[in-house]
Amino acid sequence: MLELLNFINLLLNLYIYILIAAAVLSWLIAFNVVNTRHGVVAMIAEFLYRITEPVLAPIRRMLPNLGGIDISPVIVILIIVFIQSVILPNFARALI
Repeated sequence: MLELLNFINLLLNLYIYILIAAAVLSWLIAFNVVNTRHGVVAMIAEFLYRITEPVLAPIRRMLPNLGGIDISPVIVILIIVFIQSVILPNFARALI
């Protein structure tokens, strides 16, 4: 069971990196650094959008309008860090 918790922790770490990559790519697209008409960039952007949007959309609906600032990835990362530092260790201790 502890191996499963380690695997979940690994997946949560991977998702944090995916969230950061999606945020950076959205900034690069917004500032016209990368061109979304390029096939590889469009494919990566679509992949990141499909992976992160189901988690970010409910958070965005709950947040007030902050203009052009989207802090939903930061909130999701904080939730993931909370899960990793509080919930998973307590669950692991309960199993031992």
